[in-house]
Amino acid sequence: MTSAQADTEKTPEGEGYERGLGSRQVQMIAIGGAIGVGLFLNAGANIAKAGPSLILMYALAGVIIFFIMRALGELLLYRPVSGSFAEYSREFLGPFFGYFTAWTYWLMWVVTGMAELTAAAIYINYWFPSIPQWVSALIFLIVLFAANLISVKVFGEIEFWASMIKVTALIGMIVIGLGVLTFGFSSAGDTAAVSNLWQFDGFFPKGIGSSLMTLQGVMFAYLAVELVGVTAGESENPEKTLPKAINTLPWRIALFYVGALTIILCVVKWTEFAPGVSPFVEAFAKIGIPAGAGIVNFVVLTAALSSCNSGMYSTGRMLRNLADNGEAPRGFTKLSASKTPASAITVSVAFMGIGVVLNYVVPEKAFGYVTSVATAAGIWTWLMILVSHVLYRRAVDAGRLPASSFPAPGGAKCSYVAIVFLLFVTCLIAYDADARVCLYVMAGWAAALGIGWLILKRRNPQIAERREPEIEKAVR
Repeated sequence: MTSAQADTEKTPEGEGYERGLGSRQVQMIAIGGAIGVGLFLNAGANIAKAGPSLILMYALAGVIIFFIMRALGELLLYRPVSGSFAEYSREFLGPFFGYFTAWTYWLMWVVTGMAELTAAAIYINYWFPSIPQWVSALIFLIVLFAANLISVKVFGEIEFWASMIKVTALIGMIVIGLGVLTFGFSSAGDTAAVSNLWQFDGFFPKGIGSSLMTLQGVMFAYLAVELVGVTAGESENPEKTLPKAINTLPWRIALFYVGALTIILCVVKWTEFAPGVSPFVEAFAKIGIPAGAGIVNFVVLTAALSSCNSGMYSTGRMLRNLADNGEAPRGFTKLSASKTPASAITVSVAFMGIGVVLNYVVPEKAFGYVTSVATAAGIWTWLMILVSHVLYRRAVDAGRLPASSFPAPGGAKCSYVAIVFLLFVTCLIAYDADARVCLYVMAGWAAALGIGWLILKRRNPQIAERREPEIEKAVR
């Protein structure tokens, strides 16, 4: 029996989950999953830092994200499991790395959920400034928690329609922005011009260094693209739906990130945007379309709640994967009558509730704190995908594992490029005095997980004695 077959037997088809995510839902999760608060809200702060050059940063990061997703796609079609990259880290790097990656991805989505709840509360204040942020965050947390407990089909439908709203709205924004540029209607038409991209102190108004420093915020905006990998265990036909979802990534990045920002910065000069305000809401307020800014605010609210909904979904699955491998309490392996990991979701949501507390204690700083931690955790997850892909390709070349039906273009070379890029972004985070706090948090997190691993090994020595990981074979 091959190692791949052994793992397949350990994680049987569906792993007890209901394969309730259809093609249209997986496609829309892939299209809209990463369109969230990182683009709609955080872009305002990044525009203030980098000006029009932020467009280039999104394009550059988008290329790297495509490399990451094609690497993940190759692994998913080699062995589609709900544990996804945590399982691949376990297989190719060893049990500890699988344990560390699963727990870190769980942390990423917990803190991302906090960020989305914070953003949603900020958006509600646009209409109801008297409502405290923590009250709105708590209400949204409870409603989404209830939806995730019902069934994966409910999750899929919520994500489908929320993503549909986001995608339709972004396309509408782009069309209206093009109309303002072309026909000059509304008050914004008097100053809208492509030359806005360079005539106010150039394309790099604050220098290339300042532009590069926005990469950490840009990478946060792309968090969740890998969520399609977590859906593999609950997709009706992963062999067809996953490649299609991943191959649409380049045009999604070009249209929804690079295209939307380009239009916004042509319509409104970059100096008029400020941190803490959605550039999309600001742009439509300046265009002067009746109720336009309110409509856009509703869209970005939907985006934040959609991303938080995805966080509850993925944290529950990762926690159950950890329990399946003896790396979390066994009670998290249980599925409810509706085939959802209810206990794992409940505990994850309880930790997301810390975001409600932050919105009560430090509402003005809550968003910045949690996004930096989420970015650091996301970078670790992406690095593990890339390293696992490199080791998988070595194993295929050596004849130890079967080739995937969805090979990444460029093979391992593109993965090496992406690894260097992510390490560079990590260095930028360390250089930024405001952002480096997340590295201290991650260092504490790593220490806690290391202690936890030692305790697990003492209680269950077999946990670290599973089959030889591919990295040990590769270095011989």
